[in-house]
Amino acid sequence: MSEQTIQLIVFFGITALIAFATYLKCVGHSRSGDSNKEYFLASGGLSWVFVAGSITLTNLSTDQLIGMNGNQMALLAWWEFAAVIGLFILAKVFLPVYYKHNCTTTTELLEKRYGDKNIRAVIAALFLFGNIFIFLPSVLYGGSLFMKSLFNTDLPLITLATFFGIIGACYAVFGGLRAVAVSDTYSGILLIGMGLLIVYLAVAAINFDFSGIPVERLTLIGDDDSPLPWHVLLTGMIFIQTFYWGTNQTITQRAMAAPNVKEAQKGVFAAAAIRLLIVPPMIVIPGIVSYKLYGDIGDAAYGTLAGDILPVWLSGAFAAAIAAAVLTTFNSILNSSAALYCCDIHEKYINKDVNVGKLNAIITGIFVIIALALVPVYATADSIINLVQELFGLLSMPILSTFIVGLLFKDVDARAAITAVIFGTLLYAFFVFVWAPFHYIHMMCITLFSCVGMALLVNRIIFGNKISMAHNATA
Repeated sequence: MSEQTIQLIVFFGITALIAFATYLKCVGHSRSGDSNKEYFLASGGLSWVFVAGSITLTNLSTDQLIGMNGNQMALLAWWEFAAVIGLFILAKVFLPVYYKHNCTTTTELLEKRYGDKNIRAVIAALFLFGNIFIFLPSVLYGGSLFMKSLFNTDLPLITLATFFGIIGACYAVFGGLRAVAVSDTYSGILLIGMGLLIVYLAVAAINFDFSGIPVERLTLIGDDDSPLPWHVLLTGMIFIQTFYWGTNQTITQRAMAAPNVKEAQKGVFAAAAIRLLIVPPMIVIPGIVSYKLYGDIGDAAYGTLAGDILPVWLSGAFAAAIAAAVLTTFNSILNSSAALYCCDIHEKYINKDVNVGKLNAIITGIFVIIALALVPVYATADSIINLVQELFGLLSMPILSTFIVGLLFKDVDARAAITAVIFGTLLYAFFVFVWAPFHYIHMMCITLFSCVGMALLVNRIIFGNKISMAHNATA
């Protein structure tokens, strides 16, 4: 039996086992009378274990394992350490508000705080733009490229992407968030197990000796010329994490699907513990070891090292873990995108009494087709990927400003907040493309505070509303 055959047998066996275990866990669950809650919040039935597992694996995918290890330095671990703070902010600040207002989407909170459905739709549309045109196709592209190289197959990239797209859509359509979260958790156990094994085998391959590696590859204190200067940790980093973990539907949807806020918080705290103790070694140590073994090889670091240190049968299990990471990230983004469209746009402006199951299937299919159509574009034009990612960065701080203003202040006109979003996008575009006086993370902090100030200024001057603090953000 050839090595590739063994790889494939192990790969398909584990992938099928995860799917079957997910089916056994989900089958027989009664349907909620609220279709939105059923499809997008698992009828509030996720225990803290599945909240933690789904949050962890939705975030942990090929872009982290391959991209962060591709930097081949310890400094990138700060993204994970800072994420712990973001998760605590989600648990203690945002979750109590989402649960008090019985939100299905994060953007629903904006409608309730501003008393205007239009701001909900505008911010949902911005999230959808990023999901559909950036994250879905990039996940398909990255996962397919990795599988193609690992199995050394001649299959076209689009064929592998179609495989991921169809399987991911099946989870999202037929099982809703419940199936997505359960498969995330089971897959997460596999991925974390394989990831930690690779960490151990990697350091064993250099006899636990990190000598000879340049100090800038090992330090956690970044200087001004590093990708992550130490001082950015004190400014924009915390707001990037707050935006991602606290307002991003793809992440927070899992925490909003628990029976109550206490159960949700337990899941988020567990995810924070995993993020603090387990994930950092997985996303930096293999890259550092590969630098000692192979030199500066960039994004090829993780795959090259894994291929050299894993036995054949384990490489098939590793492929299944990576495939699981791709699928769970993809189907999570699909499910959250469908929730944003159905709840925030379709039901508000087109048809309130829609068949959610049918609409979910149709819109999910459309999203998958768009993502697959963009895979060849991503495969041939790296500059477009970088540009589009940069463009989505233009939206993060302006979007976060709408949540901050809505929670901290009262009697703010929704049009003032939308004006601030437009202003913030233009301001950050100026910083990025015209004049960049500081590190981009510092400029994100400046953009956020400028957006908040602009919203309050427009609210007072244009709409004549007095500015006052909200006595209770959950009111």
